[in-house]
Amino acid sequence: MKALNLNSGRELAGRLSVAATLFSRAKGLLGRQALAQGEGLLIRPCKGVHTFLMKFPIDVVFLDKNDRIVETVENLQPYRMTRVLLGSTSAIELPAGTVSASATVVGNQVVFD
Repeated sequence: MKALNLNSGRELAGRLSVAATLFSRAKGLLGRQALAQGEGLLIRPCKGVHTFLMKFPIDVVFLDKNDRIVETVENLQPYRMTRVLLGSTSAIELPAGTVSASATVVGNQVVFD
């Protein structure tokens, strides 16, 4: 699956995996050595993420029920956590630098293909 920022026309992830079960959401990116450019993980449902036991920084895009961006977190370092976002229903974890490179901001619409 792919994730595209409809407003900027730029791709957020060309290889997007989905974590929708309790186990897959809990595992997330744990055990990975890196997240390559173009990769991402869509977590549904999700109101916040952490990077405990991770080995690399990530960008996170939080989406509402209409897949509109309600928050972005850039360069979230290992052993950190985001705040809980009550308006969020899902999140996309991306390689650090993706949010800036794709001109992604709060209010943008994300579409999945």
